[in-house]
Amino acid sequence: MALRIGIVFALLASCSLPLASDPVQACCPVYQIGKPVVNADQTVIIIWNAAAKTQHFIRQASFKGEADDFGFLVPSPTQPELEEAGDDAFPHLRRLTEPEPKYVGGGGLSCGCSANPGTLEDRRALDVKILEEKRVAGFNAAVLEASSATALTHWLKDNGYAFSPEVEAWAKPYVEAGWKITALKVYRGKDAPAKNEVNAAALRISFKTDRPLFPYREADYKGTAAGIAAKDRLLRIYFLAEARYQGELTKEHPWTGKVAWAGKLTTEDRTKILEELKLPATTGPAEFWLTEFEDHWQYKLMPADVYFKRAATQDSVRRASADGPTLYPTDATVYAFAAVLIVPPIWRRLRRRLNP
Repeated sequence: MALRIGIVFALLASCSLPLASDPVQACCPVYQIGKPVVNADQTVIIIWNAAAKTQHFIRQASFKGEADDFGFLVPSPTQPELEEAGDDAFPHLRRLTEPEPKYVGGGGLSCGCSANPGTLEDRRALDVKILEEKRVAGFNAAVLEASSATALTHWLKDNGYAFSPEVEAWAKPYVEAGWKITALKVYRGKDAPAKNEVNAAALRISFKTDRPLFPYREADYKGTAAGIAAKDRLLRIYFLAEARYQGELTKEHPWTGKVAWAGKLTTEDRTKILEELKLPATTGPAEFWLTEFEDHWQYKLMPADVYFKRAATQDSVRRASADGPTLYPTDATVYAFAAVLIVPPIWRRLRRRLNP
């Protein structure tokens, strides 16, 4: 039996080529009927090289769903480079942006496979070129160049992906613009930590683009998908570039992401992060400025993707204490030391009063 895979994620890279003027969703999740899959919390590292117009996108995400197997499509304006990325950079960056200790302070969409793939002669006339196939970071990846969105959807069906007219409509402007489509399959397996959760391996996708971005548009989660979508999911982006950056959605709909931390990194931290991501020391700018964004990403239709540009202000930002400022020390050793100094004199004075 052919494996049915749902498409749950799409990475849009910016390009000078024009897209269709009609609004098109950047991601149309499709999955086995009755077995929806959605994106859960995500942590992303983006390294942007403005001089080379190159973006490295490293994604550490979890999915929630009932399907044992699923996949996703990744459009990019040029053929991407796919490599496994190390996971150690994520906790490293988290430690760098932790708040400093304070001791004194104040104050469902169910898309079936009903489309008719046509005759064998029709399929031969529809061209999909496989530019690269590889297994990377637990994914089976195929980089595709399609002559039409119809050809792409036929290829998806023939290779075990669920597809629908919605997928064809989603893919059409990117295929017509000459973008490459990377199809990836994820297998959850029997050793998953929970029945309806999948933790994907860190995967690096590198590509040429005019502007750095994060794919923010998704299909509207309805029906059965709404039942597994969390009330709140956190999107965290570690953005590494030559300066502090800011994210933008549209003028009418400002992005809800907030800067939690911003500042220059030391040469040692830059070297360590690139080593942990399995990237050459020459990757990106010579000096890293880290901007950390936090966004409570809602499960609803978004008008655009998030694009980044150099921020108007280059001030540093430090994270506020998670528990808020405190008037007293939080280290137990401080209180123990104080007890050694204060308690004995008080005890001697009390004994003299009780035994005159």
